[in-house]
Amino acid sequence: MTVDVDGLAAKVIAGDRRALARAITLVESQRSDHREVAENLIECVLGKTGKSIRLGISGAPDVGKSTFIEAFGQLAIERGRKVAVLAVDPTSKISGGSILGDKTRMSELARRREAFIRPSPAGETLGGVARRTREAILLCEAGGFDLVIVETVGVGQSETAVAEMTDMFILLIAPAGGDDLQGVKRGVMELADLIVINKADGDLLGQAHRTQADYAHALRLMTPTHANWVPQALSCSALKDDGLDKVWDCVGDFHARMVKSGEWQRHRRDQARNWLNNEVIESLLDALKSDPRLHQDMMRLEKKVSAGKTSPVAGAREILARFLRNLS
Repeated sequence: MTVDVDGLAAKVIAGDRRALARAITLVESQRSDHREVAENLIECVLGKTGKSIRLGISGAPDVGKSTFIEAFGQLAIERGRKVAVLAVDPTSKISGGSILGDKTRMSELARRREAFIRPSPAGETLGGVARRTREAILLCEAGGFDLVIVETVGVGQSETAVAEMTDMFILLIAPAGGDDLQGVKRGVMELADLIVINKADGDLLGQAHRTQADYAHALRLMTPTHANWVPQALSCSALKDDGLDKVWDCVGDFHARMVKSGEWQRHRRDQARNWLNNEVIESLLDALKSDPRLHQDMMRLEKKVSAGKTSPVAGAREILARFLRNLS
């Protein structure tokens, strides 16, 4: 594949949205020849990255994530920000396809020249994010976007992955009855820096305020993720543009506190180390799966494991030993 990496990087940095879309397509590609080019591209833009606020937003289906992000994104633009939204859609395990309909759901935001919306399939990656979302974040930052929002699939998978690549993790909740708190995984709540009760309008207004109070109490019983920030619970109506200014102020307060304490920079360094470790693991798995010399061995061991003739641990150790011998 022939790509003018320097030229593409220069266009991304200059704010060319088509070049940015092309660059993200390149880094998302699974082709081995594309990977080398993509890695060179990231190296070229690396000096222009790191200056945005990265928000991770998750929530169950029908909580109004797209409506919230569109309204919050437009508020951010009014406050002088350029907003990039990386919306990850779930991938069907049956067909392998994704709907990728976020541009349709955020049509008004998509028309703003200060916004960039990129839907991507989650693929086989756990945690509600695509494997190359980290690289897409860097490309958006290089393109001049200083607020990058990562919308996760919100289908009950572990959200640790998005928390490890963003600065602030926001969990959206819909107004519900008293048992709603029991239905939210404690682990997800422990990751949340901010819980937002959406749809706080009309007949649901009173219920939303009660839900907000319940979550505020629950958060006080949990150990904060950050030493310099106590997670909060707020309510808003994204549909009515009501209460979003409080969410905006909370994000600004979080950013100011974390930067002042030095925890912002430490968190970014920890994320970079985690990214390195995750990439090593995933690259090793890719190499194992793509080695034709190991394919037959894998199939044979899968049959033995399925039949209960050997343990998964022993089978994995054998495959790894064969892979390492092939490298020598």
